[in-house]
Amino acid sequence: MKQFFLFLLLSVTTFAVAQEDLSVTIIDFKTQQAIANVEVLLINSSRNSSMQQISNSQGKVTFRGIPALDGYQVIFEGTAVYAAQKSDLISVRSNQAANVTLVLAAKDSNELNEVVITQGATAKINRRDAEVSFEMKAAEIQEIPVEGRDITRVLFRLPNVSQATGFYAEAPNVSINGASSGYTSYLIDGLDNNERFLGGQKFAIPSGFVKDITVLTNNFSAEYGLTGSGIINITPRSGSNETTGEVFFITRPGPSIDGKSSFAQRDLSGNQVKNGFARYQTGVGIGGALVKDKTFYYFNFEHTTDVKDNLLNVPQLGVTETVRGTNTFDYFSTKIDQIWNPNFNSSLRANVGIVDVERQGGGLDGGSTFASAGNTQQRNSILLALKNSYKFGNFSGETNVQYSRFRWNYAKPFNPNSSQVTILGVNDETLGVIGNPGYVFDAIENTIQIQQKVKYYTENHTFKAGVNFIRGDHQLFGGGNPVGNYRVKLNQNQIDVIKNSDVGGALNVKDIPLDATVLNYNVELRPASFGTNQDIYSAYVEDLWSVSNRLNLVLGLRYDYDNLSKGGSDKGDFNNLAPRFNFNYKLDNSSSLRGGYGISYDKVNYALYSDALQQNTTSSSYKLELQELKRLGILPADTNIDRITYNGNLAASVSGVDFLLGPSATDLQGQRENIFSNERRILNPNGYKNSYSHEFALGYQLQLSDERLFFVDLVHNRGENLSRLRNLNAAAEYSIDPNNVVIRTPAEADATRPIPIINGSATINGQTVTGIARSVIVSENEGKSRYYAMSFNYQKTKGTDNYTYRLNYTLSSSKNDTDGINFRASDGNNYANEWGPSVNDRTHNINGIYSYYPFKGTTVTLAGLLQSGQPINRIPLGFGTTDLNGDGASFSDAYQGNSDRFPGESRNNDRLPWSTTFDLGVQHQITIAGNNKIELRADIFNVFNAENLSGYSNNATQSNQIQGGSSASGLFTQRNASPPRQFQFGVRYLF
Repeated sequence: MKQFFLFLLLSVTTFAVAQEDLSVTIIDFKTQQAIANVEVLLINSSRNSSMQQISNSQGKVTFRGIPALDGYQVIFEGTAVYAAQKSDLISVRSNQAANVTLVLAAKDSNELNEVVITQGATAKINRRDAEVSFEMKAAEIQEIPVEGRDITRVLFRLPNVSQATGFYAEAPNVSINGASSGYTSYLIDGLDNNERFLGGQKFAIPSGFVKDITVLTNNFSAEYGLTGSGIINITPRSGSNETTGEVFFITRPGPSIDGKSSFAQRDLSGNQVKNGFARYQTGVGIGGALVKDKTFYYFNFEHTTDVKDNLLNVPQLGVTETVRGTNTFDYFSTKIDQIWNPNFNSSLRANVGIVDVERQGGGLDGGSTFASAGNTQQRNSILLALKNSYKFGNFSGETNVQYSRFRWNYAKPFNPNSSQVTILGVNDETLGVIGNPGYVFDAIENTIQIQQKVKYYTENHTFKAGVNFIRGDHQLFGGGNPVGNYRVKLNQNQIDVIKNSDVGGALNVKDIPLDATVLNYNVELRPASFGTNQDIYSAYVEDLWSVSNRLNLVLGLRYDYDNLSKGGSDKGDFNNLAPRFNFNYKLDNSSSLRGGYGISYDKVNYALYSDALQQNTTSSSYKLELQELKRLGILPADTNIDRITYNGNLAASVSGVDFLLGPSATDLQGQRENIFSNERRILNPNGYKNSYSHEFALGYQLQLSDERLFFVDLVHNRGENLSRLRNLNAAAEYSIDPNNVVIRTPAEADATRPIPIINGSATINGQTVTGIARSVIVSENEGKSRYYAMSFNYQKTKGTDNYTYRLNYTLSSSKNDTDGINFRASDGNNYANEWGPSVNDRTHNINGIYSYYPFKGTTVTLAGLLQSGQPINRIPLGFGTTDLNGDGASFSDAYQGNSDRFPGESRNNDRLPWSTTFDLGVQHQITIAGNNKIELRADIFNVFNAENLSGYSNNATQSNQIQGGSSASGLFTQRNASPPRQFQFGVRYLF
């Protein structure tokens, strides 16, 4: 690592900024034919740069290797035949091959003297390839009502993108093409920004550092990979010769003025909040030139503080207190660009995020966790990127290096060296939890990415190739509490002593009487970190072939290899060849047809591999159980038992110890051999196949006018090799007659397992052993998904009018037989019965954004989002248990398939009602002097105070998507609702 940082420092002056291509097509207004041998200029006044090219026989010009900036303009200075012409301002995003068409009129003509396409706005036809992508620029993002400047909440406004249902509070909230949100790929300037343990962003880039956001959903270049879902690419801001910036303050006063709701809401991290919630944000951004025309910078810092109250309520101890907590989010970003000469540019980017989400104790509506057992969740990130772009002759290239670090300490304790103590009263009621969270999850990922790209240009071809290497060094300190957890029972006298001591909410371990009765004590036997390197090798080649001035073909091939695919085998998944083909055919100068097919492979999710290590064991009893599964033919005959097992986390439990005098992990190591587990895991002896998707798309684009664009896209994705869980020692399948429900007991289910379980033991080869597992779980890649969508889009940019709008309607269907890496079948391993709507399935999704500019400096924006209801998973109710088949797999996270279905019901066969939300933003800018302005802003979310039961980002286990009873019963338990009407106010100084 020291060598890398030395390399980083020495390379600051030799690496450079990403550069992209801009294609210009020159046509004659009257003949509509291409014009060859015409000279055009490309200028960018913000950096005082210009370059010129001459159109080829197809009337095309390619400006190669230009920085991803706003403010470009194509200029034709006129000839004796044609009048002068220029385009509107053009924005070029990261990793984009932009295009523009100039229509030239005869010099003596008074007819059309404008570009066909209005550039510098979102309304434009893609004439170059079949990429299905959607983008929003900084100006649009600043107009849309957005909670907390969180850019992910803007993405819900784009086609084929929906608010995701996750399976833990902090799960990423964006689903593309109906896929699990954990498979969405996040990039900054084309470089990796993915937290690889579970998925999502490492650095949650704030809107103040965003030039534009692009979502790639289908038919993207072979340059992109490592996801079978979609890609979100952020182009960061850059400086110019003019010094510009902003200083802002935003507040969300919270429940004091918001609409009323009896349900908890969520903070920006996805965690629930309720009483006393308020948010305060401030930040600064500034960009300019260190050396005019040569060295540019942009700096951004944003801070957020959330204030929230919980209630600590334990009447038996005389404690009723409000416990205040805070969340803090700090994001620092900077970028420096250096132009050495017209053919060689350079840049350095740094992003640092420090996030602390406090769990201060108490509960939203009352709880018994005292402050001493409180903790903070830390999500800290560092990204340092060095980018180099150069061109010579017919070649251009990039050499990019990025180092990133992500630490996810899920529960950093206030008292790290303390035991946890769970206190029971005389009637076995829980009086409190004190001392420590009771578990450890501290994951660290250090990653290096090296990326090399090259392009070669001929008159009608653009060849590009590249290689990419990512190494992630993962380390996890996980498991139970290394200091030990106690479960104690107090008598009435001991309770009275604590109550009368006035210790109140400050109760801690030292306040518990040493003669308290210890019911149980457990301690982690492996208090150590573990992990491995995840190495991903990628390569691609691609040809953009301009067959004629009407037809472009893109032929590409990509290859990816992920070393984690080796799993418990001796070889990995090496056959990940992904062809890409698409076309773009110009019907006329205002319309085109595009389409294509491609395969996209996903990376192996590290949590899948880590879980197989953490929940594993090398005890001889467990190996004996695996050997028996091998003998039975359930494990392959060539399985290497040592290769699929690992000395993972395991807690030992003892009773009859004195309080605070429990034995250490070292003292209890001998128990590891004989501890019975309900579930253990193994590495897959066959290795892991990379998930992939067959992607088909066909679209039509029509430019109705300079400001109006209509397009429609048909999309079909076929997911294969998706991850899910298989139980190698599963109980036999048990069908239930809905007209005569007979519950199978756990003992009856255990007797049907390949290795029967009797009272926490099994007899193998005549030997009775307890150091085994009831269920032996392995991750497999046999899942499938099918996504169909038709998306209609109509956009109008401002032009000469005083309004803009976007309208989108997407009709879609998303079905699968697995919704994530921890999905399991509800009955044995019968996945045929799991086929149904995905957790993120939407049938109808309607988005509308309308901005009105009544007078100079004022913008009024109304954004509407209407969605048909999310799926409901119907689980057993009224039977005294949700585990009707007795297999013991009916867990609280029932939506993942870990619960039985209500008899006669299939998975996700019911629906919640529609969700309808309208947000309003009003801002007014007051000019002080020159470009210095004060902006006042007010946002109202959910203007009509609708109580939506679906259609919003949520954690599945806390949502309304799990319901007891049959769909015909009409039974409905309302657990949650979307936020009521909420207000956000801000002031911004622009200069």
